[in-house]
Amino acid sequence: MSERATYILPRDKGAAPLDFVIAVMAFLAALALGASLVATRAAHGWQSGLSDRITVQVMPPEQGDVRAGLEAETKAALAVLENTPGIAHANLLSDAEINALVEPWIGKDGVVSGIPLPRLIDASVTPGEDLDVTALAARLKQAAPHASVDDHRRWLTRLRGLADAVRFSAYGILLLIAGATAAAVSFATRAGLDAHHEMVVLLHQMGALPGFIARAVEWHYFISALFAAALGTLFAALFFLGAGGLEIFGVEAVPFLPPLSLKWIEIPWLLAVPMVTALIAWATARISVLLVVKAIY
Repeated sequence: MSERATYILPRDKGAAPLDFVIAVMAFLAALALGASLVATRAAHGWQSGLSDRITVQVMPPEQGDVRAGLEAETKAALAVLENTPGIAHANLLSDAEINALVEPWIGKDGVVSGIPLPRLIDASVTPGEDLDVTALAARLKQAAPHASVDDHRRWLTRLRGLADAVRFSAYGILLLIAGATAAAVSFATRAGLDAHHEMVVLLHQMGALPGFIARAVEWHYFISALFAAALGTLFAALFFLGAGGLEIFGVEAVPFLPPLSLKWIEIPWLLAVPMVTALIAWATARISVLLVVKAIY
């Protein structure tokens, strides 16, 4: 690329608003890309944390000695789990662990000591074992009538669906932003060529080929878009990094949602935003110039 060709056409006075638009587009694109990374990481975490586990809940009986009946059914449920092929380990959660689980719903001081909470048994399934959950639930019902089994498959399916929806929505947003960026650059390129119509005519009369005129424009848009998009991406990276330190300012994370911050090893993925934005600007400017010059001549 000729350095002389790069500076034949002067920089338009209206280039600053275009740089601002590209920076905003890159900021939104980086947010969408970061959201897809967070959703993917959360889906993998849910899958690895719950795929080989089941939870048995033993509810307090409604009649008789509630506490004695609850303890008896809990021991019976534990005995069934320990004698079930495919169950690697079964662990009864303590009262403190149960209180920690229900704390996000009812608050730290919401648990009333006089009300017996259900007993929860966390059981791990031997990897690769095809456990018959329906048969296990039937055996548990015989030994402990108030026991129920949750194998998490229903919740994992819903969570994976939610993560996929967030991820594909982010991809759709990225495509829309790419199209909007291309449209903005195309409009700015055509407006710039109209403003310098006489110079373009003079270059053509001097024998300049359309490719030469395109190189006089496309490099400028490539550099401008690269720096503007890098600035927008930087603000998005700072947003994600700052989201992980909100606890310092007294903002607590939502227990039911994955953390919105990105890990340091995920930040480099955001570098794709300015590079792709610059390539879109370069290709759009080149195609726009060639189409305009061809239409004129």
